[in-house]
Amino acid sequence: MISLISRLLPLLLFALSFIAQANSVDNKTDKAELPSHKALFEMCLFKAIKSADKTATLAEIEHYCEQQIAEKVISKNSGQSVELGVLANRVIREKRTAADPYVLTPHKMNYILPLSMVDEINRTAYQGFSDWADELKDVEAKFQLSLKVPLLTDSLFRQGDQLYFGFTLQSWWQIYSEEISKPFRETNYQPEIFYFTPISFHPFGGNSALVVGAEHQSNGRSQLLSRSWNRVYVNYLYEKRNFALSFRPWYRIPESEKESPSDGQGDDNPDILDYMGHFELGLMYKYDSAYEFSFKGRNNFATHKGFVEFGVTFPLWGKLKGYAQMSSGYGESLIDYNVNQRRFGIGIALTNLL
Repeated sequence: MISLISRLLPLLLFALSFIAQANSVDNKTDKAELPSHKALFEMCLFKAIKSADKTATLAEIEHYCEQQIAEKVISKNSGQSVELGVLANRVIREKRTAADPYVLTPHKMNYILPLSMVDEINRTAYQGFSDWADELKDVEAKFQLSLKVPLLTDSLFRQGDQLYFGFTLQSWWQIYSEEISKPFRETNYQPEIFYFTPISFHPFGGNSALVVGAEHQSNGRSQLLSRSWNRVYVNYLYEKRNFALSFRPWYRIPESEKESPSDGQGDDNPDILDYMGHFELGLMYKYDSAYEFSFKGRNNFATHKGFVEFGVTFPLWGKLKGYAQMSSGYGESLIDYNVNQRRFGIGIALTNLL
């Protein structure tokens, strides 16, 4: 892990320094003309409490002030009036609870799919290791847990930016395979460190942000079942009202070749880019505050191998929301990265994307 951090950090720090230099002029202007976020929030809160309707709650007033501050910062940076969209409002909600030790901030989507059906599992990978291969079911459970922690108490380079540590866990659970004691067939761990900043680019009247990060992804297995890779990425985010877009190209950090397939050192999966591609495109749309539609796609134009995933959240009862997911292609999990799969799952969304 120490060697991994020593390889990832220089690349991330270089990217951060590049952003800092690119924004140096705007940053000086921001600091000269705008007070800190905390000062702006306190001034707004004082004025809003004096003039607010008596039925307004403190949470509503705080949300109003965060929106006012975000609009002021973005409008100042762009030189034009802007309208906040679904991504900006999510950032505002997260800022209100970032310092609360009793609140966990979601990163990617959190969900549980008790029923997840797939047409193909990489049984070959388990041959010779256990009696799993012949007993694995094509129906299993799948879940994802994803959290992030802000590493700064104030802005780093410009107002509205933040440095985060994130962690995502995905697991595929053979809960219906009683013959082999219902094992977790595959679990993928993805720690990352990333920098988020709004940018002064407003195509079609929308808002933009940039994310620069470094991440490690592994299934925590050994020898022939081991799968892992490291990458640095740049993620362009765009929003307009209820629509959001994410375009994330990446660069894989090279690893040395293994001397033998069972060697514990070296590249576990040298051809992973042939299947995972070099970028990921995400599209999200929030409809009528009750439904969210999402799309995720990857592709390698040289090998013509890729992956698509569609998702929708919908109301069940109370605050509980259902979630349906359908995917096709390569790389849904690391153990199956070179297997073409089609999957459908249905369950519960623990958090939304937007």
